[in-house]
Amino acid sequence: MLAIAKTRSAPGLDLIEVPEPQVGPGQVKLKVQAGAVCGTDLHIYQWDSWSASRIHPTRIIGHEFCGEIIEVGAGVSKDRIGQFVATESHVVARDSEWLAAGLGHVDPDTKILGVDTDGGFAPYAVIPAENARITSRSVPLGVAALQDALGNAVHTALAGPVKDRTILITGMGPIGLMAVAVCKAAGAKRVIATEISTYRTELAYRMGVDEVIDPRQPEVKERIGTVDATLEMSGQPSSLELAISATKPGGRISMLGVYRDSMQSVDLNKVIFRGLALQGIVGRRLWETWEQMAELFENGMDVTPVVTHTVPFTDYEAAFALMAAGQAGKIALTFS
Repeated sequence: MLAIAKTRSAPGLDLIEVPEPQVGPGQVKLKVQAGAVCGTDLHIYQWDSWSASRIHPTRIIGHEFCGEIIEVGAGVSKDRIGQFVATESHVVARDSEWLAAGLGHVDPDTKILGVDTDGGFAPYAVIPAENARITSRSVPLGVAALQDALGNAVHTALAGPVKDRTILITGMGPIGLMAVAVCKAAGAKRVIATEISTYRTELAYRMGVDEVIDPRQPEVKERIGTVDATLEMSGQPSSLELAISATKPGGRISMLGVYRDSMQSVDLNKVIFRGLALQGIVGRRLWETWEQMAELFENGMDVTPVVTHTVPFTDYEAAFALMAAGQAGKIALTFS
């Protein structure tokens, strides 16, 4: 079968012929129906310092995908055959103390599909059974494939109260865009966003945001006013400063954006004396976030506008070019 893989320690990816994977104990085999390109995949494509330190070619990439279980390994119920599932990319040992404590998402021994082990950008994939999350077939393929990323938005948004609150989301990248829909579905009174890209601003309004403000404007703080919570999705130092200024006393700042320079200077006295909660967010809570996500879908959450392009997986070069240019939300790959 053909697969999208990192085959060399250099920029780029290749479409290569690989053997169809064999299912092992505790695993399931998927016939992959759709995948979604993630920012992590773009890092691997561009071969930055992080990917160079983490990826060992040859590696089939792709950690956001969905499909049907067609075979199960020893120890997995045959009742799972035929289930439509999406993938949780964080592989945590079943006997992990972190997982038992409800902290599987921060287990330091976590392995990531498509990074530390082969992923799913191929017609067939094998993954741990617990990482195959049952999904309603009413969820469109492109959306079903991106639930791993959507889970980041759900985890960040629901890390504190949302209903009847005013929420600021800094940065309208794909996860920030999905966080708009999550907050709206969770009953937010008002959702304000900051974004400098015209393309992403238009997408934000399609996702249901109430107002998008260019953070470069001198009156940005006055326009935002005071909010109950800020979801910091941008990884921009100015956005963190803005979040501390805009969030009301006793409010929370949930931080998912990753900073290019991890050492940042902030007014900690303002954080302390205003009683702000700074929360670091990573991944999805295993398995609470997935349960929350399913409930949101049942209650009508719509994130379909974030899927701006759908292409056959063999056209992956076009997908990565769009991602690099910032002219896409989420791009779905098809494998039929």
